[in-house]
Amino acid sequence: MPQIGYTMMTEQAGPRDLVSHVVGAEQAGFDFSVTSDHYFPWLEEQGHAPYAWSVLGAAAQATERIPLMTYVTCPTVRYHPAVVAQKAATLQVLSQGRFRLGLGSGENLNEHVVGKGWPSAPVRLEMLAEAVDIIRALFAGGGVTHHGKHFDVDNARLWDLPEQTPPLGIAVSGPRSCALAGRLADLVIATEPKSELLAAFDRHGGAGKPRVGQLPVSYGADREAAIDRAHQQFRWSVGPWPVNAELPGPASFDGATQHVTREDIARAVPCGDDVDAFVEAVGQYADAGFTEIALVQIGGDQQAPFLRWAEKELLPALRRL
Repeated sequence: MPQIGYTMMTEQAGPRDLVSHVVGAEQAGFDFSVTSDHYFPWLEEQGHAPYAWSVLGAAAQATERIPLMTYVTCPTVRYHPAVVAQKAATLQVLSQGRFRLGLGSGENLNEHVVGKGWPSAPVRLEMLAEAVDIIRALFAGGGVTHHGKHFDVDNARLWDLPEQTPPLGIAVSGPRSCALAGRLADLVIATEPKSELLAAFDRHGGAGKPRVGQLPVSYGADREAAIDRAHQQFRWSVGPWPVNAELPGPASFDGATQHVTREDIARAVPCGDDVDAFVEAVGQYADAGFTEIALVQIGGDQQAPFLRWAEKELLPALRRL
């Protein structure tokens, strides 16, 4: 049976609320949690984008059991990989071994803010691979000096290393990223229930490693209102990833999703309070081979009712899969 996780979606709630939500998820019985790491929301309607690493530090202190994970951090443009390594090591110490570092090649939406431009997709993967090498070298302890194609590191060292190195995950969306993840990652991350992504990951060295998926849902007793909320805040999610990664801001996502209908969203996202519909959507990920599935409840102000419903109805149903 796959583990069922909870997503702290930083684009739809403020920092104090996010910490409260993950505390509620732990109490409700979710198996793990993940956290997005954005500088911008995808859409203005979402309305938030606090610094994920501050939220994670607070969450590590406010919770006791639930694992934490970035889903995902880009360690190449907005952050230097040496700084990501320090953040991840510190969080692993604070959480007493409950943290996993999820990495990806990033989105223009968040990375453009430092004014370095937005590299092409092949270059972004090159940068990600080099960043992973730097992070792993720093996790190993001792001084690190690196002069590579994309990054320089001058005599860096992590002074507070955790007893257990944070497992490192890499997000995938196609053959090249699957090959990279299979070679360099301890686990794979994906946002679509595509078994071919996992098969490619396995071919390149990922066999037997965890595979973490993510599913947006819109719980609500009024299904029509739940569809409206999903359409308002999550219509960007039906766009192809290669396009989404290039868009520079919420206005671009708004323009790119003008023709996404309520019906499109209702087909893509389980909405309402029909437990069977949610179980079926999760089952698609389980059937594809995912070992962990993180749910995203759409709507920052809808987390408390979702968590109550999940504890009483959804999680027990999912565990009967």
